[in-house]
Amino acid sequence: MTGDLLNSFTVGPDESGRFGDFGGRFVSETLMPLILELEKEYENAKIDSNFWKEMDDLWANYVGRPSPLYFCERLTNHFSGAKIYMKRDELNHTGAHKINNVLGQILLARRMNKKRIIAETGAGQHGVATATVCAKFGLKCVVYMGAHDVERQAPNVFRMKLLGAEVIPVTSGRGTLKDAMNDALRDWVTNVEDTFYCIGTVAGPHPYPEMVRDFQSIIGKETKTQMLEQEGRAPDTLVAAIGGGSNAMGLFYPFLDDLKVSIIGVEAGGKGVNSKMEHCASLTGGRPGVLHGNRTYLLQDDDGQILEGFSISAGLDYPGIGPEHAWLHESGRVNYVSITDKEALTSFQLCCELEGIIPALEPSHALAHVGKIAPKLPSDHIICMNMCGRGDKDIFTVAKALNFDMDFS
Repeated sequence: MTGDLLNSFTVGPDESGRFGDFGGRFVSETLMPLILELEKEYENAKIDSNFWKEMDDLWANYVGRPSPLYFCERLTNHFSGAKIYMKRDELNHTGAHKINNVLGQILLARRMNKKRIIAETGAGQHGVATATVCAKFGLKCVVYMGAHDVERQAPNVFRMKLLGAEVIPVTSGRGTLKDAMNDALRDWVTNVEDTFYCIGTVAGPHPYPEMVRDFQSIIGKETKTQMLEQEGRAPDTLVAAIGGGSNAMGLFYPFLDDLKVSIIGVEAGGKGVNSKMEHCASLTGGRPGVLHGNRTYLLQDDDGQILEGFSISAGLDYPGIGPEHAWLHESGRVNYVSITDKEALTSFQLCCELEGIIPALEPSHALAHVGKIAPKLPSDHIICMNMCGRGDKDIFTVAKALNFDMDFS
């Protein structure tokens, strides 16, 4: 693969599931046959026109794609610099980009005759998307969610239960996304015969990083077409928030070989990227290691123990990052930065006030970086950011952070 990558950033992973030094398959012997079966089924689906015909129909008529590409006139005027566009994936059914990938994986699960679907979730958007698609197809759904996230994402917990899912709070560790993924993997090992693990991000053992990226790349493909229709050319800069990195990979991937397009991933800086590790900026403040079946950049101590990290955003509160992002970071194709909780909260409010759009805390990080770079760029420079989720799930978290009294009695 190395030689090919000199000519293209889009040919990975190689046959062993690696992007350079990252990725791979670090799983137990119990799971390996299932992983290989999934890889075989996905390779068959990729060349099956009937599979993609069903995906296209569901994307259009169930999800509501294509999502709009929206020119943010008031934000553009506010920053007095570059033109700002949003890819409006928060308008998808379920309110985020997660359903793009879930549909593909559930169709694969049905091809494999798996009747029980398990998933991990942080902010709850992947859990809601999984519960939604399971309800549509009559499949049993079990969602693992950190106990801390259950508290701060209560609206999404209720939505999952309304959709018929069993939500299992995970109390180990700090009770966040990492711990939920740990328990989901334990479940999968125990129930390999009838269970399909629907992973929500571009992490995990091969083929998950590739598969999730491919399903999410509908975001970037649409953006290319829509930008050409509206501006007659490609954007100059792409910006997206990164936890595990699926929304960012979905936007970035179709543009990777267009070297005129600058690409920026925005990690969760929490209380600041420093030695206290009160952040979730794996690339900015971590180093390579192995977690959840793949080698990537992780927050870890000197002994290789995974650290908890911190972010106000449940969807970015993960101590690792997808292996393809790790490779893009080391190759220099994508620039990765971090945004603090405070900066994200400011952008959350600004987006509400100027555009009438209540963003999720995850894309609020991306918007905060847009706000840093837009004033320094000329008026003909085009920035496109991914508005990957809506913020109704975050209103209680934001209200608490802003000391707003939600008791209206």
